[in-house]
Amino acid sequence: MVEIFLTEAVRAEGADEAAAIVRAHCEPLPSPDEVDEFGAYFDRFADAKVVLLGEASHGTSEFYKARAAITRRLIEKYGFKIVAVEADWPDAARIDRHVRRHAHEPSSEEAFSRFPAWMWRNVEVHDFVEWLRRQNEKLPTGARTEFRGLDIYSLGSSIAAILTYLDRVDPEEAKAARGRYGCLTPWQDDPASYGRAALHLGRSPCEEGVLAELRALLDRRLTYVRRDGDSFFDATQNARVVRAAEHYYRLMYRSAKESWNLRDRHMFDTLVRLLAARGGDAKAIVWAHNSHVGNAAATAMGWQGEFNIGESCRAAFGESAVLIGFGTDRGTVAAASDWDGPMEVKKIIPARPDSYEHVFRQAFVERSLTDWRSGQKSELRDVLSKPRLERAIGVVYRPETEFLSHYFEAVLPDQFDAYVWFEQTCAVTPLAGGRPHGAPDTYPFGL
Repeated sequence: MVEIFLTEAVRAEGADEAAAIVRAHCEPLPSPDEVDEFGAYFDRFADAKVVLLGEASHGTSEFYKARAAITRRLIEKYGFKIVAVEADWPDAARIDRHVRRHAHEPSSEEAFSRFPAWMWRNVEVHDFVEWLRRQNEKLPTGARTEFRGLDIYSLGSSIAAILTYLDRVDPEEAKAARGRYGCLTPWQDDPASYGRAALHLGRSPCEEGVLAELRALLDRRLTYVRRDGDSFFDATQNARVVRAAEHYYRLMYRSAKESWNLRDRHMFDTLVRLLAARGGDAKAIVWAHNSHVGNAAATAMGWQGEFNIGESCRAAFGESAVLIGFGTDRGTVAAASDWDGPMEVKKIIPARPDSYEHVFRQAFVERSLTDWRSGQKSELRDVLSKPRLERAIGVVYRPETEFLSHYFEAVLPDQFDAYVWFEQTCAVTPLAGGRPHGAPDTYPFGL
């Protein structure tokens, strides 16, 4: 069994040797701004059914640009038709309707307007979304690439979307749904407080209603699909989100491990459902944090009982799932100091000497792709298989407590199939507000 808590000296041992071997095997990359040239390095993964693209932070421009370049290549040249991201279903649905040129659906909220807005409301995502819209315009409706959300934090907006759908297709059922969801009304804007209330009560006051509404939608499947299959798929997925969110907020005060596992199980199940809806030959690209897309079984998370999308994809799809991690040494990042706090541009301090990031920094290659999945790579795998620390920056970054709050143990070659490295990075550029010049009223990022 791998020892989880290794000393700094043991972890740092052999770093120079590892760096030399990485330098010998890695492939220098052009800037991700050179979209075609950058994307072409990833043609080797085009036979996969699912390509999972990570990020070491939720606010680094180079990670977004790199994922966009890779995704563009896989869509244009190799027939990938699903982009599934670590975002809420209703928010991503607004983007999906925009990029696939579907009818606009009214909403009381604009896409990605809640914390952490900068994670998706940024210039890098905007540029990719507009490219995808132009790309889809060339294609028949059924051949267009969709943009979907995998996450579960949209309790209130998912309920609103379901009720809007039912008001249109089945007003009587809409009345019944309002009754079933009525239990959650006091907590829709602050679902975490529902978890506290459930813990205090010692029971699940709203579970029965959310399950009943999901069953009611599925019971009327044939009728609703005949009327509008795409909208029915959206409504049932929102009902599944409500079910998962209700359970998640109950668990979050009892067990961090169980709530994490429920969230990633929901994201994986959503991905599988998207692939099934698209047909047997469907291929998808996932954008999510390294902690979701890498195989959790090769990290301290997995050693402590957590699993994630990457591990589930590896089990379900085998070698047809490609897990690609991303890393950086230093630079700036868009992040908050506390949950629900304002976005700040923060300085990323150089990586610890007992980390994988330090190994790649010492390889002295500014940008690189290191692929150990194929070919004669046993030396590379062996030298990187000694457990080291890996850094993870989410929407919160606290440099002053970085070791305790942002590092975890991992075995990189078992966690990922390949690793994209940027020695120095900068923060994403948040959208300033308002619609870009010339954008229609239905523009999904409009304020």
